[in-house]
Amino acid sequence: MLPPLLSALGLTIAVAAAGIADARSTNGGFRKGLGFREAHLRKLNAAVKGIHEPPARRQYDEFPEQWFEQPLDHFNNETGDTFLQRYWFSKRHYTPGSGGPVIVLDGGETSGEGRLPFLDTGIVEILTRATGGVGVILEHRYYGETQPVQNLTTDSLRFLNNDQSAADSAYFMANVKFDGIDEDLTAPGTPWIYYGGSYAGARSAHMRVLYPDLVYGAIASSGVTHAIIEDWEYMETIRKAAPANCSLGLENSIQTIDDILTEGGSAADDLKALFGLAGLEHNDDFGNVLRNPVFNWQSKCWNDECGDDSFDQFCEALTKAPNNSAVADAAYGDPRRSVNVTDSLAVDYVLQNYANFINQTYAAGCAGHVEECFGSYNDTDYQGTGLDQDWRLWQFQVCTQWGFFNVPPPDLDQPRIISSFISLESESKICKQAYPPGEHFTVPAEPNITAVNALGGYDIAADRLAIIDGEVDPWRPDTPHSLDAKPRDDTTIRPFKLIPGAVHHYDEYGLADLSQEPPEIQQIHEEMIAFVTEWLKEWNQTKSTL
Repeated sequence: MLPPLLSALGLTIAVAAAGIADARSTNGGFRKGLGFREAHLRKLNAAVKGIHEPPARRQYDEFPEQWFEQPLDHFNNETGDTFLQRYWFSKRHYTPGSGGPVIVLDGGETSGEGRLPFLDTGIVEILTRATGGVGVILEHRYYGETQPVQNLTTDSLRFLNNDQSAADSAYFMANVKFDGIDEDLTAPGTPWIYYGGSYAGARSAHMRVLYPDLVYGAIASSGVTHAIIEDWEYMETIRKAAPANCSLGLENSIQTIDDILTEGGSAADDLKALFGLAGLEHNDDFGNVLRNPVFNWQSKCWNDECGDDSFDQFCEALTKAPNNSAVADAAYGDPRRSVNVTDSLAVDYVLQNYANFINQTYAAGCAGHVEECFGSYNDTDYQGTGLDQDWRLWQFQVCTQWGFFNVPPPDLDQPRIISSFISLESESKICKQAYPPGEHFTVPAEPNITAVNALGGYDIAADRLAIIDGEVDPWRPDTPHSLDAKPRDDTTIRPFKLIPGAVHHYDEYGLADLSQEPPEIQQIHEEMIAFVTEWLKEWNQTKSTL
């Protein structure tokens, strides 16, 4: 899974001890798809002395890191350079001489270290335990320690694309030799099951289509196989799925905010001051800050280890009513609900609650001028090209091939929960700011989403390709479970499963004891074990006849 002040789109928001929401995922990576919001948050992190630093990762001594040599360019051998791709594997359940299978999890748009829990108790452990296979976490080129270049200039990033990344995986599967395992487990002689979630879920589906002789089966969890430029349905999914009072409070507040900003003058200045953002010049930047807590919907998970309740905390704060029941029961805009802010501004108590939350949770962490923390119009903020500027990686993929710019609905009469001042222009300007034309590569005027959608988009399908999505995942509109996609049957050979009440790749997480999981999670894991087992029976039957 996949916007601004931050995405891949892995993936949660946590609230730091000082009360400032950060942009880290619980696995230590940054959320997919949040674009230049990540650059802003890193800037804010520096201003508040590390409060946004991700927590230390748990160490998994059982799975030491391994390295595999890859060509930088699989197709033209433009430079002749190679690099080392990092991976980890588990032979916890492997029986020597059994012939596999190998369950490989694509690391996607973050450090592969953040995926190690899936090798221990998550989906890789679940499937290898059931099949007696070897489990692998494969880090994506350019992410984590898999660094093929010396800097992140536009030219250096030109090898970060779908074709090169897919070729990495194919070359790995066909040539890897696992330390301590004498048996040849390379594809196609061994059945490889490819798994990915979010952006990596799309890659999983693509691998089954692009390399069917190497990828025996694949599972695309929340796989965003349909790339789009303006991804307004992301927020629309949240608006419809969130508690009704929370969505209504957001809709009403955003409408009032946009009206005041449109009118301008002292009321608009007073409004920004109310949110702790006095002096923030551009209205789209103001809207970006207000959007931050809404992104926390994607942080939801069925287990505290894989997510948090920060969205629920936001909704609770937003809708908290005064003690006066008559005021609480009145409709939004009723004068009895009004709070006088200044002589030129009075707002509904819900909007006041919204302002208090943003002020305390975001604005209070900015030690300098708000433009330094939340502004997006200083080009130099985005022109650092050191390897530490790894926010540039997914953003480059967004700008070149994936899109997913997070914008409000195109119909101005449609209810919205983010400001209409956020636009494609404001969301995509970072593509020009961060990636000036190089000698060998120029970022296109708009992402070449055809490169993604030509592989199937909504209709991507193949035997032994499982599609698994969450019912209320904001990325669902970009998956084959989109309401705009054609309906499908759910079969063993082509599983097509929607997890009730689930958000983003819920099946990727697991407990050591499946019986302790929530019923819908235990069920999807049992179903995944069942169809993978059936796929492997077919493999063994075919092999026995050769």
